[in-house]
Amino acid sequence: MLTNPGLMLLSGQSAILRDDMATLAQPAHIASQPDSATDSHSFSDAMMAALHSVDAQGREASDKMTEVDSGRSNDLVGAMILSQEAGLSFSMLTQVRNKVVSAVDDLIKMPV
Repeated sequence: MLTNPGLMLLSGQSAILRDDMATLAQPAHIASQPDSATDSHSFSDAMMAALHSVDAQGREASDKMTEVDSGRSNDLVGAMILSQEAGLSFSMLTQVRNKVVSAVDDLIKMPV
């Protein structure tokens, strides 16, 4: 059975996007619940978790590309998919960062 690498790439990208957005949305949902001593999550915790996740994906893609370059692996398609997924995750994280910076700028410009 032949599979289309383009479809595999898109399904992988959508899965990463869905997982990353779920990770970012989870603390907002928890924050709307009544305060609890055991469940203290913040936006900064969510951003740090997303940052570490994107960093891990980038490192994994880099390791896979190094394996292919050195000849220890011949899974070029897998390495390229991981690289694209890491790039997409980084791009999404950058967009979230830009939105947060824009929101802070808007708050600063508000008259008191």
